Amino acid sequence: MLLPSLSVVTPSLNQGGFIGRTIWSVLNQDIPGLEYVIIDGGSDDETLKILRRFEGRVRWVSEEDKGQADAVNKGIKATKGDIIGWLNSDDIYYPDALKTVLAFFHEHAEVDIIYGDGNHIDTEDRIIETYHTLPWDPERLKSFCFLCQPAVFFRRNVVSRFGLLDERLQYCLDYEFWLRIAARGARFTYIRQTLAATRLHPVSKTLGQRMKVIHETMDMLHQRLGYVPDEWLLSYARVSLNREGERRLTGGRLDTLLPEPTKDNFAGKRLRTVFMSALFAMSAVFISLFASLRWNRRITWNMLRIQYGWIRSHSLSLLRRLS
Repeated sequence: MLLPSLSVVTPSLNQGGFIGRTIWSVLNQDIPGLEYVIIDGGSDDETLKILRRFEGRVRWVSEEDKGQADAVNKGIKATKGDIIGWLNSDDIYYPDALKTVLAFFHEHAEVDIIYGDGNHIDTEDRIIETYHTLPWDPERLKSFCFLCQPAVFFRRNVVSRFGLLDERLQYCLDYEFWLRIAARGARFTYIRQTLAATRLHPVSKTLGQRMKVIHETMDMLHQRLGYVPDEWLLSYARVSLNREGERRLTGGRLDTLLPEPTKDNFAGKRLRTVFMSALFAMSAVFISLFASLRWNRRITWNMLRIQYGWIRSHSLSLLRRLS
């Protein structure tokens, strides 16, 4: 059986603590003729030292680039494989993932892109959670990015037909790519096998980082779809109102607004909890409605219906707390 050829591209920048694991997860796939290219953006940590250990098995270049999308695009243009995989320098493939991918493409010539299941892992490779992946639904994709990026593989002709990654984007470059090529007729297929893991870092959980991601995503959705789906507007409100955000709602003056709960002050503790819960609920409503006006210039009936249901549920929960 003559399988299609495969190329893997890894964009890299200062991931010396993880890139070795990434490289081994590719090389241990034992794929004959595998082409592996790493595009480094000029790392100044131990990355280059690690890359030199793999001379002859991996092709790599280290030079300043314009960001991750630029690096991935350079890698794609530098490779020749029929099938392309894109693995970030802190992510990993699971054993036999690439064999599964090649066999599927060989047996399904009509498919342009396949994606499988993935995991979120921590800095020690421990599984945090399973990535929420769904069977292919182009309409659902507009409201929720259910493709785990390292578990996605596509034919080279996808790039020649639909173009490369948008180099203006820093965070949602993969999501924009899936939306764009799906809208232009690319054929996606979901395979129920865990192929890869994407790593979550502590810095990615900070409020500032998450706000940058969701702002860019919503701007991209507005540009590509002409509107931002309600689900993303609600996500914007949730991200804005984490615990740090709750404290900012009162300007750090919560202690002057409510009695400080003590061991014996159960009423004060309950009042504080109920007050913050109600404040959180109302703030989430106003933020999501404001976001709808900002990006969509209107508020949909669906948004109002969702908000009504959410407020009703939250109010019942508060009443149970007070009873």
